[in-house]
Amino acid sequence: MERSLVLPTALAGAAGVLIGCALAVSYLHGQEHALTSLAAQPPHVATAPLASRESDQDRIISAVRHVEPSVVALNVIVNGTQVVPTDPFAQIFGNGQGIGSMLQHFHTRASGSGFVYAKNGFIVTNAHVVENASNISVVFANGDHIPGHVFASDPVNDLAIVKVDNYAKLPPPLDLGDSSQLAQGQWAIAIGEPLELKQTVTVGVVSGFNRDETIGSDTGGIPREFKGLLQTSAAINPGNSGGPLVNIEGRVIGVNQSTASPQYAQGIGFAIPVNVMKTTIEGLIKNPTGQAGQLSGFLGVQLADIDSNIRSQLNYLGNGAAIASVIGRSPAESAGLEPGDVIQQINSTIIHNSQDVTNLISRLHPGQSVAMIVWSNGAQKHLTVRIGERPSEGP
Repeated sequence: MERSLVLPTALAGAAGVLIGCALAVSYLHGQEHALTSLAAQPPHVATAPLASRESDQDRIISAVRHVEPSVVALNVIVNGTQVVPTDPFAQIFGNGQGIGSMLQHFHTRASGSGFVYAKNGFIVTNAHVVENASNISVVFANGDHIPGHVFASDPVNDLAIVKVDNYAKLPPPLDLGDSSQLAQGQWAIAIGEPLELKQTVTVGVVSGFNRDETIGSDTGGIPREFKGLLQTSAAINPGNSGGPLVNIEGRVIGVNQSTASPQYAQGIGFAIPVNVMKTTIEGLIKNPTGQAGQLSGFLGVQLADIDSNIRSQLNYLGNGAAIASVIGRSPAESAGLEPGDVIQQINSTIIHNSQDVTNLISRLHPGQSVAMIVWSNGAQKHLTVRIGERPSEGP
């Protein structure tokens, strides 16, 4: 009885296994078909905007090609007069018998960069590039050398307008950006004429804002301190000064000015923000003689900031600007100023350092008189000084 049931039971079990396998195969085939159908259509959640086919390198090259024709070289000849010390500074303060300084004529050449600002021939550059210039040749990308002249200059902001007249092939003015919209890390491209070579390009990023830096003159002027500069890692070499700093779209974001001293840092350049440039240049166009007239005051001294060495030699504990030397027959000599004196106050302005004196005197007209409080040999003197006409870029 038991044997008779074994075979039917086994057959039934085998049939069940076969049916199960068939169902499993059918299910898997259905799943495969479903997956194949899904694969034929991208999932909706994975959809994203297509990236631009143009790389940053392509965009930089495009920006440079757009800007280059409107960037110029400025070859400058300077015939002027400069202050030359006749005694070392230490000797002047060491014995009080220093001879002082003298005016010396000089002839030199300098070069810088600029860019086309307006269709009437206005070219923007740094004021220190064309300072004291007696002759300017504007060299365009096509090789043309066109005479230029300083239309207006603002040394306080280190900006100037050079004008070329009646040049039919003037390239188009560059597009201007907005420096208030800049962000750290965005591309920055410096274009100029370093070392009088053919136009060169350096690339970096915007690395900082509101930097302060002391900038010297290319043509015999004294160094000046500038504030609120744009910092970039794009190399700004000698001759780049006055050229444009542009973004990846080819819009001007700054005017190249200087590079940090190699003894302090590497790869740090400075530019005047384009928004400062816009305001300054618009003001110069409306009043081209305003700055020039105000920046002709001359006192006739060489100054030094008060440091521990000067305090020790003068036995002086206060603040102010020390007079290192006095030029013969200058307003300073006529007023009785002497090496070793310390200027403490001019009119109502308290003097903290030599830059304060330079800034004040440079804004005065020849013939104006100022009241000074001066420390001299342990006592205060009250002097009236009649400002003269500046023969060189001295305070």
